[in-house]
Amino acid sequence: MSMVSEFKKFALKGNVMDLAVGVIIGGAFATITKSLVEDVIMPIVAFIAGGEINFKNMFLILGDTPEGVVMTYDALKAAGVPVLAYGNFITVLINFLILAFIIFMMVKMVNRLRRADEVVEKIAGPSEEVQLLREISAKLGNINK
Repeated sequence: MSMVSEFKKFALKGNVMDLAVGVIIGGAFATITKSLVEDVIMPIVAFIAGGEINFKNMFLILGDTPEGVVMTYDALKAAGVPVLAYGNFITVLINFLILAFIIFMMVKMVNRLRRADEVVEKIAGPSEEVQLLREISAKLGNINK
């Protein structure tokens, strides 16, 4: 089997395609989560705190600052000043917590649906196909004895 055909076989497997779709949707979901934090949650936090809170401009300067550089995170980074950006970390942490909570809720919902399906199967008993297969198996077992 050539390398190209082997790769084609691998790439077109269902699991690989599912993974690719998941990565694309995950990237879009990350963008939505970032917007939720920056555009919805942080303004509410700022309102509750009584003023504007801009986590991006919460940082600690670790080196010398050249003269004339504006004391904002972006300007300092552009000037090459080492900066400990703990505010940015807080924003990323909030994004992660929201995303983790949403995934947790999705997994919880899927597990609940699976349990409901299992309960329905237990109550309903085996399907008609399973019953027929059992009957056929029993008859074949009697013939072979």
